[in-house]
Amino acid sequence: MSGGVDSAVSALLLKQQGYEVIGLFMKNWEDDDTDEYCSSRQDLIDAASVADTIGIPLEAVNFAQEYKDRVFSYFLREYQAGRTPNPDILCNSEIKFKAFLDHAMRLGADAIAMGHYAKVREQDGLFQLLKAGDESKDQSYFLHRLNQAQLSKAMFPLGSLLKTQVRDIARQHQLSNFAKKDSTGICFIGERPFREFLNRYLPTQPGDMLTPEGKKVGKHQGLSFYTIGQRQGLGIGGGKDGSGEPWFVAGKDMAKNHLIVVQGHDHPSLLKTELSALEMHWISGHAPDTSRDYAAKTRYRQKDAPCHISMLPDGNTRFAFQEAQWAVTPGQSVVAYDGEVCLGGGIIT
Repeated sequence: MSGGVDSAVSALLLKQQGYEVIGLFMKNWEDDDTDEYCSSRQDLIDAASVADTIGIPLEAVNFAQEYKDRVFSYFLREYQAGRTPNPDILCNSEIKFKAFLDHAMRLGADAIAMGHYAKVREQDGLFQLLKAGDESKDQSYFLHRLNQAQLSKAMFPLGSLLKTQVRDIARQHQLSNFAKKDSTGICFIGERPFREFLNRYLPTQPGDMLTPEGKKVGKHQGLSFYTIGQRQGLGIGGGKDGSGEPWFVAGKDMAKNHLIVVQGHDHPSLLKTELSALEMHWISGHAPDTSRDYAAKTRYRQKDAPCHISMLPDGNTRFAFQEAQWAVTPGQSVVAYDGEVCLGGGIIT
């Protein structure tokens, strides 16, 4: 129970269905817990308030060390290498469905439930991860690294509900957090000025911003602080030639410390028809049939894009798309789907 409305309603629904429910509040970040961005104290108060209303016990656990070792250290290594990681995905596989799951099993629980918008289905002895009923809130993208053992113990009570219905249920049952806004920002760290936050942990190495042709158009603060497709915060405005087209980050030259920028949202440098990925994780335990097409997302909230998946000789997996994808970003995840079934995914290289 995070203190948010989704996990609160999940607990309420399970209690109504006759389960014996124990709330568990996780604290996973301590580095700057006194500053204005960390809301863990208020979140714990909110979680305790709704647990009291629902009539269930609430336990608080601290996984800050596990978070630092398993998620945050990886997050920093990836940024330092010039890639853009997705900590929410690692958070789910390493903290919520590993550290938390292990703790729950030690308490004698039969299953863990989350406020994620997704579904689990058992079919022919295999557990499948499915998209949520509310596609605008679907979080299967963030859960694609879960394995059979984790899914066998997972429940998602909100899987078939719309977000508006969840808030209505919370309001009807007088849960104090029914109108609390959804959390955003880095998983368990919260919303904060990102460049300033990364600056505390990574050295700054300014360098030149260049066009693909090699023309210098500005200076960057350090390659770690930029991501492919980024438009804001470049400090070079519109076109000096009067075109006024905005600039976008299109690439990084790590060896020369150059940030490659282009003008125009649909510049060819921002469009890719294929990508390769490593660290592939298939939920079923085996790779999909390469003789047919699937769909994939290269970022959260993106529409499913038809593609063909094949295995490369170097061990990487190739995704070839029917239409060019915008701002495919190394370090982010590509996640494959067969209709509503999430097949798994990997890290874009």
